[in-house]
Amino acid sequence: MSPRFRLPSVAALAALAGLLPHPASAQKKAESAPAAPAVAKAAKIDFVEYDLPNGLHVILHSDRSLPVVSTYVLYRVGSKDERPDRTGFAHFFEHLMFEGTANIERGQIDKLISGAGGNLNASTSFDQTDYYINLPANQLKLALWIESDRLLQAKVDETGVETQRKVVKEERRLRYDNQPYGSLFEELAKAVFAGSAYSWTPIGSAQYIDEAKIEEFRSFYKVYYVPNNAILSVAGDFDIEEAKKLIAAYFGPIPKGAEPPRPKVEFQPQTESRTVVVKKQNTPLPASLHAWRGPKETDKDAYAMEMLVDILANGKSSRLYRRLVDKEQAALQAQAFPFAFEKAGMAGVFAVGNKGVTLEKLDQLITEEVDRVVAEGVTDEELQKARNAKEAQLANSFGSMSSRARGLARYKMFYGDANLVNTEIENYLKVTREDIQRVGKKYFVASGRNVLHYPTPDAK
Repeated sequence: MSPRFRLPSVAALAALAGLLPHPASAQKKAESAPAAPAVAKAAKIDFVEYDLPNGLHVILHSDRSLPVVSTYVLYRVGSKDERPDRTGFAHFFEHLMFEGTANIERGQIDKLISGAGGNLNASTSFDQTDYYINLPANQLKLALWIESDRLLQAKVDETGVETQRKVVKEERRLRYDNQPYGSLFEELAKAVFAGSAYSWTPIGSAQYIDEAKIEEFRSFYKVYYVPNNAILSVAGDFDIEEAKKLIAAYFGPIPKGAEPPRPKVEFQPQTESRTVVVKKQNTPLPASLHAWRGPKETDKDAYAMEMLVDILANGKSSRLYRRLVDKEQAALQAQAFPFAFEKAGMAGVFAVGNKGVTLEKLDQLITEEVDRVVAEGVTDEELQKARNAKEAQLANSFGSMSSRARGLARYKMFYGDANLVNTEIENYLKVTREDIQRVGKKYFVASGRNVLHYPTPDAK
Protein backbone atom coordinates (compact mmCIF):
# COMPACT_ATOMS: atom_id res chain seq x y z
CA MET A 1 0.00 0.00 0.00
CA SER A 2 1.29 3.42 -0.95
CA PRO A 3 2.35 5.78 1.84
CA ARG A 4 -0.44 8.10 0.73
CA PHE A 5 -2.91 5.35 1.60
CA ARG A 6 -2.22 5.16 5.33
CA LEU A 7 -5.74 4.52 6.48
CA PRO A 8 -6.57 5.37 10.07
CA SER A 9 -7.28 2.56 12.49
CA VAL A 10 -6.83 1.83 16.13
CA ALA A 11 -4.42 -0.91 15.06
CA ALA A 12 -2.23 1.70 13.39
CA LEU A 13 -2.26 3.87 16.48
CA ALA A 14 -1.62 0.87 18.69
CA ALA A 15 1.43 0.24 16.55
CA LEU A 16 2.48 3.82 17.15
CA ALA A 17 2.13 3.18 20.85
CA GLY A 18 4.29 0.09 20.61
CA LEU A 19 1.40 -2.21 21.47
CA LEU A 20 1.68 -4.13 18.19
CA PRO A 21 4.72 -4.94 16.07
CA HIS A 22 5.33 -2.01 13.77
CA PRO A 23 4.74 -3.02 10.14
CA ALA A 24 7.76 -3.43 7.90
CA SER A 25 7.42 -0.01 6.40
CA ALA A 26 9.24 3.26 6.08
CA GLN A 27 10.67 3.05 9.60
CA LYS A 28 13.33 0.50 8.74
CA LYS A 29 13.81 1.84 5.24
CA ALA A 30 14.44 5.33 6.54
CA GLU A 31 17.09 4.13 8.94
CA SER A 32 19.01 2.31 6.23
CA ALA A 33 18.50 4.84 3.43
CA PRO A 34 21.75 5.87 1.73
CA ALA A 35 22.92 9.44 1.62
CA ALA A 36 22.40 9.59 -2.14
CA PRO A 37 19.52 8.10 -4.15
CA ALA A 38 20.19 4.45 -4.90
CA VAL A 39 16.70 3.04 -5.32
CA ALA A 40 15.75 0.98 -8.34
CA LYS A 41 12.65 2.32 -10.02
CA ALA A 42 9.60 0.08 -10.02
CA ALA A 43 8.47 -1.29 -13.37
CA LYS A 44 5.70 0.70 -15.03
CA ILE A 45 2.21 -0.63 -14.35
CA ASP A 46 0.28 -0.66 -17.63
CA PHE A 47 -3.51 -0.69 -17.53
CA VAL A 48 -6.66 0.03 -19.48
CA GLU A 49 -9.76 1.65 -18.02
CA TYR A 50 -13.30 2.25 -19.20
CA ASP A 51 -16.88 2.68 -18.00
CA LEU A 52 -19.80 0.32 -18.36
CA PRO A 53 -23.12 1.93 -19.38
CA ASN A 54 -24.34 1.55 -15.77
CA GLY A 55 -21.50 3.75 -14.49
CA LEU A 56 -19.17 1.08 -13.11
CA HIS A 57 -15.59 2.15 -13.74
CA VAL A 58 -13.29 -0.73 -14.67
CA ILE A 59 -9.48 -0.83 -14.54
CA LEU A 60 -7.56 -3.82 -15.95
CA HIS A 61 -3.87 -4.54 -15.43
CA SER A 62 -2.63 -7.68 -17.16
CA ASP A 63 0.62 -9.25 -15.94
CA ARG A 64 1.23 -12.82 -17.12
CA SER A 65 4.35 -13.41 -15.00
CA LEU A 66 2.56 -15.42 -12.29
CA PRO A 67 -0.65 -17.51 -12.50
CA VAL A 68 -2.62 -15.39 -10.02
CA VAL A 69 -5.36 -12.81 -10.29
CA SER A 70 -6.75 -10.22 -7.87
CA THR A 71 -10.05 -8.40 -7.98
CA TYR A 72 -10.67 -5.27 -5.96
CA VAL A 73 -14.02 -3.51 -5.65
CA LEU A 74 -13.93 -0.04 -4.13
CA TYR A 75 -17.15 1.65 -3.02
CA ARG A 76 -17.24 5.37 -2.31
CA VAL A 77 -18.90 5.07 1.06
CA GLY A 78 -17.33 5.30 4.49
CA SER A 79 -18.14 6.48 7.97
CA LYS A 80 -18.31 10.14 6.91
CA ASP A 81 -21.32 9.27 4.73
CA GLU A 82 -23.36 8.08 7.70
CA ARG A 83 -25.99 9.91 9.71
CA PRO A 84 -24.71 11.12 13.09
CA ASP A 85 -27.39 8.98 14.77
CA ARG A 86 -26.55 5.89 12.71
CA THR A 87 -22.77 5.67 12.88
CA GLY A 88 -21.13 2.34 12.08
CA PHE A 89 -23.30 1.51 9.05
CA ALA A 90 -20.46 1.44 6.50
CA HIS A 91 -18.39 -0.89 8.68
CA PHE A 92 -21.46 -3.00 9.41
CA PHE A 93 -21.95 -3.55 5.68
CA GLU A 94 -18.35 -4.61 5.30
CA HIS A 95 -19.39 -7.61 7.44
CA LEU A 96 -22.89 -8.03 6.03
CA MET A 97 -21.65 -8.38 2.45
CA PHE A 98 -20.12 -11.75 3.41
CA GLU A 99 -23.47 -13.17 4.54
CA GLY A 100 -24.50 -14.35 1.08
CA THR A 101 -26.61 -13.39 -1.91
CA ALA A 102 -29.73 -14.56 -3.72
CA ASN A 103 -27.53 -17.18 -5.42
CA ILE A 104 -24.95 -17.88 -2.71
CA GLU A 105 -26.03 -19.57 0.49
CA ARG A 106 -25.32 -17.95 3.81
CA GLY A 107 -21.71 -18.34 4.93
CA GLN A 108 -20.56 -19.81 1.61
CA ILE A 109 -18.61 -16.89 0.12
CA ASP A 110 -15.53 -17.57 2.24
CA LYS A 111 -15.77 -21.30 1.54
CA LEU A 112 -16.04 -20.81 -2.21
CA ILE A 113 -12.89 -18.72 -2.30
CA SER A 114 -10.82 -20.84 0.09
CA GLY A 115 -11.97 -23.97 -1.73
CA ALA A 116 -10.62 -22.52 -4.96
CA GLY A 117 -7.23 -21.86 -3.36
CA GLY A 118 -7.73 -18.16 -2.70
CA ASN A 119 -8.29 -15.63 0.05
CA LEU A 120 -10.41 -12.54 0.53
CA ASN A 121 -11.04 -9.69 2.92
CA ALA A 122 -12.51 -6.22 3.22
CA SER A 123 -12.00 -2.95 5.09
CA THR A 124 -13.77 0.29 5.92
CA SER A 125 -12.42 3.79 6.49
CA PHE A 126 -13.83 7.29 6.68
CA ASP A 127 -14.17 7.55 2.89
CA GLN A 128 -14.44 4.06 1.45
CA THR A 129 -15.36 0.41 1.81
CA ASP A 130 -13.40 -2.13 -0.22
CA TYR A 131 -13.42 -5.85 -0.97
CA TYR A 132 -10.60 -7.89 -2.45
CA ILE A 133 -10.26 -11.47 -3.66
CA ASN A 134 -7.00 -13.23 -4.59
CA LEU A 135 -7.22 -16.44 -6.61
CA PRO A 136 -5.38 -18.70 -9.04
CA ALA A 137 -5.65 -17.16 -12.51
CA ASN A 138 -8.10 -19.78 -13.79
CA GLN A 139 -10.66 -18.70 -11.14
CA LEU A 140 -11.29 -15.15 -12.34
CA LYS A 141 -14.90 -16.03 -13.23
CA LEU A 142 -15.58 -17.04 -9.63
CA ALA A 143 -14.41 -13.71 -8.23
CA LEU A 144 -16.38 -11.69 -10.79
CA TRP A 145 -19.52 -13.73 -10.15
CA ILE A 146 -19.32 -13.27 -6.38
CA GLU A 147 -18.64 -9.52 -6.56
CA SER A 148 -21.35 -8.88 -9.14
CA ASP A 149 -23.93 -10.95 -7.28
CA ARG A 150 -23.39 -9.24 -3.95
CA LEU A 151 -23.51 -5.87 -5.68
CA LEU A 152 -26.83 -6.78 -7.33
CA GLN A 153 -28.56 -8.88 -4.69
CA ALA A 154 -26.76 -9.25 -1.39
CA LYS A 155 -28.70 -10.82 1.46
CA VAL A 156 -29.91 -8.08 3.77
CA ASP A 157 -32.29 -9.99 6.03
CA GLU A 158 -33.05 -10.28 9.72
CA THR A 159 -30.89 -13.37 10.22
CA GLY A 160 -27.79 -11.78 8.69
CA VAL A 161 -28.32 -8.45 10.43
CA GLU A 162 -28.74 -10.06 13.85
CA THR A 163 -25.68 -12.25 13.30
CA GLN A 164 -23.51 -9.30 12.32
CA ARG A 165 -24.82 -7.10 15.14
CA LYS A 166 -23.23 -9.57 17.56
CA VAL A 167 -20.01 -9.79 15.51
CA VAL A 168 -19.54 -6.04 15.26
CA LYS A 169 -20.26 -5.43 18.95
CA GLU A 170 -17.78 -8.12 19.92
CA GLU A 171 -15.18 -6.62 17.58
CA ARG A 172 -15.64 -3.24 19.21
CA ARG A 173 -15.40 -4.71 22.70
CA LEU A 174 -12.21 -6.67 22.00
CA ARG A 175 -10.32 -4.28 19.72
CA TYR A 176 -11.38 -0.91 21.08
CA ASP A 177 -13.13 -0.85 24.44
CA ASN A 178 -10.86 -3.36 26.19
CA GLN A 179 -7.51 -2.38 24.63
CA PRO A 180 -5.02 0.00 26.24
CA TYR A 181 -5.30 3.30 24.33
CA GLY A 182 -8.16 1.67 22.39
CA SER A 183 -10.25 4.84 22.51
CA LEU A 184 -7.37 6.97 21.26
CA PHE A 185 -8.48 7.46 17.69
CA GLU A 186 -12.12 8.04 18.62
CA GLU A 187 -11.08 10.75 21.08
CA LEU A 188 -8.70 12.20 18.52
CA ALA A 189 -11.27 12.39 15.72
CA LYS A 190 -13.82 13.89 18.10
CA ALA A 191 -11.40 16.66 19.05
CA VAL A 192 -9.70 17.46 15.74
CA PHE A 193 -12.77 17.11 13.51
CA ALA A 194 -15.38 18.43 15.96
CA GLY A 195 -18.71 19.27 14.34
CA SER A 196 -18.05 17.41 11.08
CA ALA A 197 -18.78 14.00 9.59
CA TYR A 198 -15.19 13.00 10.40
CA SER A 199 -15.76 13.35 14.14
CA TRP A 200 -16.82 9.71 14.52
CA THR A 201 -14.77 6.71 13.48
CA PRO A 202 -15.63 3.76 11.22
CA ILE A 203 -16.28 1.35 14.08
CA GLY A 204 -19.28 3.50 14.99
CA SER A 205 -21.64 3.11 17.91
CA ALA A 206 -23.00 -0.26 19.01
CA GLN A 207 -26.03 1.60 20.33
CA TYR A 208 -26.97 2.91 16.88
CA ILE A 209 -26.45 -0.48 15.24
CA ASP A 210 -28.79 -1.97 17.85
CA GLU A 211 -31.42 0.71 17.28
CA ALA A 212 -31.45 0.45 13.48
CA LYS A 213 -34.32 -1.36 11.77
CA ILE A 214 -33.97 -3.76 8.85
CA GLU A 215 -35.44 -1.17 6.48
CA GLU A 216 -32.60 1.22 7.33
CA PHE A 217 -29.98 -1.36 6.40
CA ARG A 218 -31.76 -2.14 3.14
CA SER A 219 -31.98 1.55 2.31
CA PHE A 220 -28.25 2.05 2.94
CA TYR A 221 -27.50 -0.86 0.62
CA LYS A 222 -29.72 0.50 -2.17
CA VAL A 223 -28.19 3.97 -1.95
CA TYR A 224 -24.48 3.16 -1.84
CA TYR A 225 -24.09 -0.30 -3.35
CA VAL A 226 -24.72 0.70 -6.93
CA PRO A 227 -22.33 0.31 -9.90
CA ASN A 228 -21.97 4.05 -10.46
CA ASN A 229 -20.60 4.35 -6.90
CA ALA A 230 -17.88 1.74 -7.39
CA ILE A 231 -14.65 0.89 -9.20
CA LEU A 232 -13.73 -2.66 -10.20
CA SER A 233 -10.01 -3.20 -10.58
CA VAL A 234 -8.49 -6.48 -11.79
CA ALA A 235 -4.78 -7.28 -11.82
CA GLY A 236 -2.91 -10.46 -12.74
CA ASP A 237 -2.67 -13.22 -15.28
CA PHE A 238 -5.61 -12.77 -17.67
CA ASP A 239 -6.42 -11.74 -21.20
CA ILE A 240 -7.85 -8.22 -21.29
CA GLU A 241 -10.39 -8.83 -24.05
CA GLU A 242 -11.68 -11.98 -22.38
CA ALA A 243 -11.91 -10.12 -19.06
CA LYS A 244 -13.92 -7.35 -20.70
CA LYS A 245 -16.44 -9.91 -21.95
CA LEU A 246 -16.75 -11.51 -18.53
CA ILE A 247 -17.18 -8.16 -16.80
CA ALA A 248 -19.84 -7.10 -19.30
CA ALA A 249 -21.70 -10.35 -18.74
CA TYR A 250 -21.57 -10.26 -14.94
CA PHE A 251 -21.77 -6.54 -14.18
CA GLY A 252 -23.44 -5.10 -17.29
CA PRO A 253 -27.03 -6.10 -16.38
CA ILE A 254 -26.86 -4.44 -12.95
CA PRO A 255 -28.95 -1.25 -13.11
CA LYS A 256 -27.44 2.15 -12.49
CA GLY A 257 -28.49 3.77 -9.23
CA ALA A 258 -29.24 7.34 -8.23
CA GLU A 259 -26.19 9.44 -7.41
CA PRO A 260 -25.53 8.93 -3.67
CA PRO A 261 -25.64 12.01 -1.43
CA ARG A 262 -22.29 13.49 -0.39
CA PRO A 263 -21.80 15.15 2.98
CA LYS A 264 -20.70 18.76 3.13
CA VAL A 265 -17.63 18.92 5.33
CA GLU A 266 -16.90 22.30 6.89
CA PHE A 267 -14.80 23.20 9.91
CA GLN A 268 -15.03 26.11 12.28
CA PRO A 269 -11.62 27.71 12.85
CA GLN A 270 -9.96 26.43 16.02
CA THR A 271 -8.95 29.43 18.08
CA GLU A 272 -7.40 27.84 21.14
CA SER A 273 -5.56 24.69 22.16
CA ARG A 274 -7.64 21.90 23.68
CA THR A 275 -6.66 19.12 26.10
CA VAL A 276 -8.69 15.99 26.72
CA VAL A 277 -7.82 13.65 29.60
CA VAL A 278 -8.83 10.02 29.08
CA LYS A 279 -8.78 7.98 32.28
CA LYS A 280 -8.73 4.20 31.81
CA GLN A 281 -7.90 1.51 34.35
CA ASN A 282 -5.95 -0.47 31.71
CA THR A 283 -3.54 2.33 30.72
CA PRO A 284 -0.09 0.76 31.33
CA LEU A 285 2.11 3.82 30.74
CA PRO A 286 1.43 7.56 30.39
CA ALA A 287 0.80 8.63 26.81
CA SER A 288 0.40 12.01 25.17
CA LEU A 289 -0.73 12.81 21.65
CA HIS A 290 -0.58 16.24 20.00
CA ALA A 291 -2.58 16.62 16.80
CA TRP A 292 -3.54 19.36 14.37
CA ARG A 293 -5.83 19.56 11.38
CA GLY A 294 -3.84 18.93 8.23
CA PRO A 295 -4.29 18.98 4.47
CA LYS A 296 -6.73 16.61 2.77
CA GLU A 297 -5.10 13.87 0.73
CA THR A 298 -5.38 15.56 -2.68
CA ASP A 299 -3.96 18.87 -1.43
CA LYS A 300 -0.42 19.44 -2.67
CA ASP A 301 0.53 20.29 0.92
CA ALA A 302 -0.13 16.66 1.86
CA TYR A 303 3.20 15.58 0.34
CA ALA A 304 5.22 18.13 2.28
CA MET A 305 3.29 17.29 5.46
CA GLU A 306 4.06 13.60 5.11
CA MET A 307 7.75 14.27 4.66
CA LEU A 308 7.76 16.64 7.63
CA VAL A 309 6.15 13.95 9.77
CA ASP A 310 8.72 11.40 8.61
CA ILE A 311 11.58 13.72 9.52
CA LEU A 312 10.05 14.38 12.92
CA ALA A 313 9.48 10.80 13.98
CA ASN A 314 10.06 8.08 11.41
CA GLY A 315 12.64 5.68 12.77
CA LYS A 316 15.24 5.69 15.50
CA SER A 317 17.33 8.40 13.87
CA SER A 318 14.39 10.82 13.71
CA ARG A 319 14.27 13.99 15.78
CA LEU A 320 11.62 12.94 18.26
CA TYR A 321 13.04 9.48 18.83
CA ARG A 322 16.54 10.82 19.43
CA ARG A 323 15.29 13.49 21.84
CA LEU A 324 12.57 11.71 23.80
CA VAL A 325 13.81 8.13 23.76
CA ASP A 326 17.60 8.24 23.42
CA LYS A 327 18.67 11.53 25.00
CA GLU A 328 16.04 12.26 27.65
CA GLN A 329 14.96 8.64 28.17
CA ALA A 330 11.50 10.01 28.87
CA ALA A 331 9.61 7.86 26.36
CA LEU A 332 9.39 4.25 25.32
CA GLN A 333 8.11 5.26 21.88
CA ALA A 334 7.88 8.54 20.01
CA GLN A 335 6.27 8.59 16.59
CA ALA A 336 4.29 10.87 14.33
CA PHE A 337 1.59 10.34 11.74
CA PRO A 338 -0.26 12.01 8.90
CA PHE A 339 -3.83 10.91 8.22
CA ALA A 340 -5.07 12.41 4.97
CA PHE A 341 -8.67 11.81 3.93
CA GLU A 342 -10.87 12.82 1.04
CA LYS A 343 -12.18 16.01 2.66
CA ALA A 344 -10.03 16.45 5.76
CA GLY A 345 -6.68 15.65 7.26
CA MET A 346 -4.71 15.60 10.47
CA ALA A 347 -1.14 15.24 11.61
CA GLY A 348 0.17 14.46 15.02
CA VAL A 349 2.86 13.30 17.41
CA PHE A 350 2.40 10.42 19.82
CA ALA A 351 4.64 9.49 22.74
CA VAL A 352 4.39 6.70 25.30
CA GLY A 353 6.29 7.71 28.42
CA ASN A 354 8.50 5.58 30.58
CA LYS A 355 7.21 4.67 34.02
CA GLY A 356 7.24 7.66 36.35
CA VAL A 357 7.55 10.26 33.59
CA THR A 358 4.88 12.94 33.83
CA LEU A 359 2.59 13.93 30.99
CA GLU A 360 3.79 17.50 31.45
CA LYS A 361 7.34 16.37 30.68
CA LEU A 362 6.21 14.57 27.52
CA ASP A 363 4.27 17.66 26.45
CA GLN A 364 7.26 19.89 27.01
CA LEU A 365 9.60 17.74 24.91
CA ILE A 366 7.09 17.24 22.09
CA THR A 367 6.34 20.96 21.94
CA GLU A 368 10.02 21.90 21.89
CA GLU A 369 10.80 19.57 18.98
CA VAL A 370 7.76 20.56 16.94
CA ASP A 371 8.40 24.26 17.51
CA ARG A 372 12.07 23.84 16.59
CA VAL A 373 11.41 22.17 13.25
CA VAL A 374 8.82 24.84 12.43
CA ALA A 375 11.14 27.70 13.37
CA GLU A 376 14.37 26.34 11.88
CA GLY A 377 13.15 24.07 9.10
CA VAL A 378 14.85 20.81 8.13
CA THR A 379 18.35 20.13 6.86
CA ASP A 380 19.37 19.08 3.36
CA GLU A 381 20.45 15.73 4.77
CA GLU A 382 17.06 15.16 6.42
CA LEU A 383 15.22 16.05 3.24
CA GLN A 384 17.37 13.71 1.14
CA LYS A 385 16.87 10.91 3.61
CA ALA A 386 13.10 11.41 3.51
CA ARG A 387 13.16 11.38 -0.30
CA ASN A 388 15.16 8.16 -0.35
CA ALA A 389 12.74 6.54 2.07
CA LYS A 390 9.76 7.53 -0.08
CA GLU A 391 11.42 6.16 -3.22
CA ALA A 392 12.10 2.86 -1.48
CA GLN A 393 8.61 2.73 -0.02
CA LEU A 394 6.83 3.45 -3.30
CA ALA A 395 9.10 1.13 -5.27
CA ASN A 396 8.01 -1.70 -2.97
CA SER A 397 4.36 -0.70 -2.61
CA PHE A 398 2.98 -2.41 -5.68
CA GLY A 399 4.78 -5.71 -5.86
CA SER A 400 1.67 -7.90 -5.53
CA MET A 401 -1.28 -8.06 -7.89
CA SER A 402 -3.58 -7.20 -5.00
CA SER A 403 -1.68 -4.00 -4.16
CA ARG A 404 -1.68 -2.96 -7.82
CA ALA A 405 -5.42 -3.45 -8.15
CA ARG A 406 -5.95 -1.49 -4.94
CA GLY A 407 -3.63 1.35 -5.94
CA LEU A 408 -5.13 1.79 -9.40
CA ALA A 409 -8.69 1.92 -8.04
CA ARG A 410 -7.99 4.27 -5.20
CA TYR A 411 -5.93 6.72 -7.22
CA LYS A 412 -8.75 6.85 -9.75
CA MET A 413 -11.54 7.31 -7.23
CA PHE A 414 -9.99 9.98 -5.04
CA TYR A 415 -7.45 11.65 -7.32
CA GLY A 416 -9.11 11.11 -10.69
CA ASP A 417 -5.87 9.67 -12.09
CA ALA A 418 -5.08 5.95 -11.92
CA ASN A 419 -1.67 6.61 -13.46
CA LEU A 420 -0.47 8.10 -10.18
CA VAL A 421 0.40 4.51 -9.40
CA ASN A 422 3.38 5.15 -11.69
CA THR A 423 4.09 8.85 -11.15
CA GLU A 424 3.26 9.84 -7.58
CA ILE A 425 6.90 9.69 -6.51
CA GLU A 426 7.46 12.83 -8.58
CA ASN A 427 5.20 14.75 -6.19
CA TYR A 428 7.39 13.75 -3.25
CA LEU A 429 10.64 14.56 -5.03
CA LYS A 430 9.38 18.06 -5.83
CA VAL A 431 9.02 18.89 -2.13
CA THR A 432 11.63 21.40 -0.96
CA ARG A 433 12.90 22.43 2.45
CA GLU A 434 10.93 25.65 2.02
CA ASP A 435 7.73 23.66 1.37
CA ILE A 436 8.22 21.64 4.54
CA GLN A 437 8.79 24.70 6.70
CA ARG A 438 5.86 26.54 5.13
CA VAL A 439 3.54 23.60 5.81
CA GLY A 440 4.80 23.33 9.38
CA LYS A 441 4.11 27.01 10.01
CA LYS A 442 0.69 26.76 8.38
CA TYR A 443 -0.64 23.78 10.31
CA PHE A 444 1.42 23.33 13.50
CA VAL A 445 0.10 26.41 15.25
CA ALA A 446 -0.36 26.60 19.01
CA SER A 447 -4.04 27.58 18.78
CA GLY A 448 -4.79 24.56 16.61
CA ARG A 449 -3.21 21.99 18.90
CA ASN A 450 -5.36 19.16 20.30
CA VAL A 451 -3.79 17.21 23.15
CA LEU A 452 -4.89 13.80 24.42
CA HIS A 453 -3.56 12.64 27.77
CA TYR A 454 -3.69 9.03 28.95
CA PRO A 455 -2.60 9.04 32.60
CA THR A 456 -1.93 5.79 34.42
CA PRO A 457 -4.50 4.82 37.07
CA ASP A 458 -2.08 5.66 39.91
CA ALA A 459 -1.29 9.16 38.58
CA LYS A 460 -2.15 12.00 40.95
